[in-house]
Amino acid sequence: MKRILYLVILFSMLLPMSGCNKFLSIDPPSSLSGNNFWRNKNDVEGYVNGLYLLFRSAVFRADMTAGAGSDEFPFFAWSGDMRGAPIQKNPGAYSGRTYFNLLARNDIKSLVGNGSPDYKSLFHILRFTQWDRFFKVIASANIAIDVIPQISDPSLSDADKKRYVGEAVFVRNLCYFFMVRLWGDVPYYTKPYFTGSLARENKITVLKNLLADMETAKENLPWTYTNPSQIAVRAMKGSAIVLMMHINMWLACFDGDNKNQYYDNVDKLGVQMDQNQGNYELLPLTRTKEIFKGRTKEGLFEIPQNVNYGESFGWSAFSDNVLYAPYKNHAIQNSYMSYLPAFMEKVFPKEVADNRRSVWYVEDYLYTGGDKFMMLKFANVYANDQAEDVNPDDNQTVFRLPDAYLLHAEALAELGKDAEARAKVNLVRTRAGAPNLTTSGQDLKNDIFFERCREFMGEAHYWYDVVRTKRIINPLYEFGYHCTVDQFNAGAWTWPIDPDNRINNPGITLNTYWL
Repeated sequence: MKRILYLVILFSMLLPMSGCNKFLSIDPPSSLSGNNFWRNKNDVEGYVNGLYLLFRSAVFRADMTAGAGSDEFPFFAWSGDMRGAPIQKNPGAYSGRTYFNLLARNDIKSLVGNGSPDYKSLFHILRFTQWDRFFKVIASANIAIDVIPQISDPSLSDADKKRYVGEAVFVRNLCYFFMVRLWGDVPYYTKPYFTGSLARENKITVLKNLLADMETAKENLPWTYTNPSQIAVRAMKGSAIVLMMHINMWLACFDGDNKNQYYDNVDKLGVQMDQNQGNYELLPLTRTKEIFKGRTKEGLFEIPQNVNYGESFGWSAFSDNVLYAPYKNHAIQNSYMSYLPAFMEKVFPKEVADNRRSVWYVEDYLYTGGDKFMMLKFANVYANDQAEDVNPDDNQTVFRLPDAYLLHAEALAELGKDAEARAKVNLVRTRAGAPNLTTSGQDLKNDIFFERCREFMGEAHYWYDVVRTKRIINPLYEFGYHCTVDQFNAGAWTWPIDPDNRINNPGITLNTYWL
C-alpha cells in the first residue's frame, strides 16, 4: 500500500519551498493527523519509506518536487570533498569550472554571490544557504514519531512501532547533524505540526540533544535486515552508532573542556559496534565494485540510486569530476579536477605498500595531477555509455564500517590508548595490504587523520575532518585551506545563511563571518 508514501511526497510539495516563507511553518493536510491514513503496518512502512525519499531529495535535488535527472545539487561533493581541499581545476576542464578553485580556497562569498551564473542555474549553489529542505524532512519525521506509537492494529507490534520510530529519529537527527556541520547553530524543535518561530540554538546544545535522542532509538534498531534491499539504506543499529560517534567527535571539538568525556563515549560506542554479531565486516578490496554499489556488510548507511528506475545522481556525483573515457562518453578525454601531487604523495607514500593505489586509481597518474588523474573507486555500472552526465550507478555512501573503526582509533589515540588505537586503524590497513602503524602520540594522531584521507577520498569527509580536528587553524598542517582562530570562531567553516530565512522568523541571526 503506497498511499502514505504518496502523502509524504504531497506533504513536501505543499510545504513552502522558498526561504521567503516561514521555513518552520508546517500546515499539512488535516487527514495526515487523523486515523484514516494511519491504520496498519503497511501505512507506517510507506510513510517511513517516504522519509528516506525526502532525505534523498533534500541532498540531491535542488527542487524537491522535481524528477530524477532534472536538477542536480552537488551537496556531498562540494560541501565535503572539495571545500578547503588540496584540489585544482585541470587544464582540460572548460573555463567555467572555476568553482573548483573557489571551493579549494574557501571563497564561499564569491561562489554564492559573485560567481558564474552557472553555479546558480546548473548547480543551485544557493541551496547551500537554505535549510528549508532539511526542515521538511524533520517535520515529517516529527509526525511519524508522534503518531506511530498511538496506532492500534494487530499488524503493528510494539517492536515494530519502536523500530519505525527509531528510523524516524535517525533520519531526523541525521538532518540536524548535517545542518550543524553546515551552519553551526541551527533552530531545533521536535514537536509535530510546529507552526511557530524559533531562533538558532547553540550547536553544542543541539548535538547533546541528538545524542540523548539517539540513545533510545539505537537500541530499537536491528543490526541488519533480512531483506537484502533494505541493508544500509534503512537505518540499522550500526547506522545509529556511527552517527553518535561523529556527533561525539564534533562535541569534542566545540565543547573542548569536556572532550575526554566525548572520546570515552566514542570508545564505548566502538566497543558496541564490535558486538554486531557478524552482521558487519570489511570486504576485500577486490570487491570494491560491490562495496560502492551498496547494500553490503560494509555499508552502515547509504543513499540509493538505480538508473534502471530513472535515478541518477548525474553531475552531483563526485565521480563526475574524476572519470573520463572509457568510463564516460568517448568525447570526455580528461578529468575535470585532480588532487595536488604533494598531497597524494603524503596520503600514499610511494615507498609504502597499499593496494588502494592500484585498485582505486589509475596508478600511472596518481602523483601527476592534471587532466589524466582518474579515480576508479566509484567506477561501476553504467546506464548509457553515450551520455556524458550518466555516472556510475553507485549508492552515495554516508557511513561505512571503516569510518567507525577510524573514529574509534582517533578517540583512543586522544585518550592516550595508543596500542588500542593502532590495533583499530590496522584493521583498515590490513584490508588494504598496507603495513601496520607503529607510531605513538601526535605522530599516531596524524597517521590516523591521513588514514581517513586515504580511505574516504571522494566520500565527503575531508572538509568535516579538517574542521572538527581544527587542522584548518593549525599552521603545521600543510594542505588545503587555513584560517585564523578568530576567523574560525566567527564561522569561516560554515556556509552563509540566506537572509530570507529571517522573514517571519526575526530571531534568526546570520553567520558573522559571511557578513
